[in-house]
Amino acid sequence: MATDPSEYDKSMPIVAAHLAKVERAVDGVRTSHTGRPYTEVHQALVAALQAEDTQRVVPQVIERYVWQISEQPKS
Repeated sequence: MATDPSEYDKSMPIVAAHLAKVERAVDGVRTSHTGRPYTEVHQALVAALQAEDTQRVVPQVIERYVWQISEQPKS
């Protein structure tokens, strides 16, 4: 099954825009919630992702970001 290269070119701007939204949400939560309890970070990240209209994020990815943010020492 061959994939048309033009389909890749059409999809990449959509993927890049989605990733930019995820990055904004994670950066915002990292700035405001570094070192806070896991549950608090999780709630904040889910809310930030919803605010960015990025409901399609793999749950394991969210969990990994939450773990990193909650475990990161405050600077």
